[in-house]
Amino acid sequence: MFTSGLQHVAAMYAGVVAPPMIVGPAVGLSATETAFLMGASLFTAGLATLLQTLGFWRVGAKLPFVNGVSFAGVTPMVAIGKSAGADALPVVFGAIIVAGVLGFLAAPYFGRLVRFFPPVVTGTVITLIGVSLLPVAFNWSQGGNRRAVDHGSLTNIGMAAATLVIVLLLRRFLRGFLQQIAILLGLVAGTLIAIPVGLTDFTPIREADLIGFPTPFHFGAPQFQVAAVVSMCIVMLVCMTESTADMLALGRIVGRPADARTIEGGLRADALGSALSPVFNGFMCSAFAQNIGLVAMTKVRSRFVVAAGGLILIALGLCPVAASIIALVPLPVLGGAGIVLFGSVAASGVQTLAGAAMEKGENALIVAVALGVGLIPIAAPDFYHAFPKDLLVVLDSGISTGCVVAIVLNLAFNHLGARGAAGRVGDAAGAGAVGAAGAGGVEAVRVH
Repeated sequence: MFTSGLQHVAAMYAGVVAPPMIVGPAVGLSATETAFLMGASLFTAGLATLLQTLGFWRVGAKLPFVNGVSFAGVTPMVAIGKSAGADALPVVFGAIIVAGVLGFLAAPYFGRLVRFFPPVVTGTVITLIGVSLLPVAFNWSQGGNRRAVDHGSLTNIGMAAATLVIVLLLRRFLRGFLQQIAILLGLVAGTLIAIPVGLTDFTPIREADLIGFPTPFHFGAPQFQVAAVVSMCIVMLVCMTESTADMLALGRIVGRPADARTIEGGLRADALGSALSPVFNGFMCSAFAQNIGLVAMTKVRSRFVVAAGGLILIALGLCPVAASIIALVPLPVLGGAGIVLFGSVAASGVQTLAGAAMEKGENALIVAVALGVGLIPIAAPDFYHAFPKDLLVVLDSGISTGCVVAIVLNLAFNHLGARGAAGRVGDAAGAGAVGAAGAGGVEAVRVH
């Protein structure tokens, strides 16, 4: 049980620590504080996984379902950080708490709303998440600090390129479990190469304690700003949609189809885990789909094995040294691996759009406009500079704006009026296709 649980942890470890690695430097945290944030993310991912696998009352899908920090919230959190300044994390945590509570209350009714999130909407949002994160990987590849003398140097970009090549070679030649953790192995190899080059900083390990506890509200009491709350509530809806699709796929794999009560319990666990996570300095939690592929590959279908993985995550979160080891990874190495990781998210969105019946009605137009609006903050970062500051928290997140546009246009073209009936038929067919793809696609990579 321990070794199988450890395998689940290895498959999702990089995905858990990557969001705090992005958000920490973006809001001005030091390497030591970022390592603390990573440890907190590991700890809260373990708690969320136990809620999902073991559960209580009507909380938890009680399936071998791994939960961790969602990539969907990274870009909105960075946007909130730019707007909130020194109070960035308290504002982020306050918004996540509200979104989690609302998600918990909405869980019983969410099944009725799923039809408003067909593949044409979810595929667009997932694609935007991946594309929005790629500039982060490019900045990491250059060194991460635009003011540094060596930013964009041949050494930094060379390390990123070497890591990218290593990851690709490992994916090409390894098999089975080792192939699944190619990104993690690539990070290790890239870091070892970076030591003689002088890019590795051992300060976080020297300053980390062997045993520690993520102090509640370490970065300050949560603050509640309307624009930030709206942004994270949109992220919560996206996460709930993805978790529903993942539960349907996992239910087929383990031979226990997910019924309405299972989905309701799973969504409650997602929302409760997200609401509790900021107390211990963690972020929004949702399903990790790569672990569903691991269940399908290994045929180990016990939820208690995944619960063991949750306990391992909690133990790692209580050991700051373990989290600080990841902080050793130089940013150029992370950048090389990030191109694969974030690009895979975008590719997963494209895969979802493939089942979105693009030839029917105005689905192609919905995707075109939503992607166009969602890419504005990336292609033209100063586009909204004249807008009120509170609105920038939402507008500067291409994920949030793209999601809103996709939902509104889907309602207009596929649900309202005489054309809505035909659109709803297409949505149902597309949703069925995505569910089937999720059940059989072991190597499908979705939003973490």
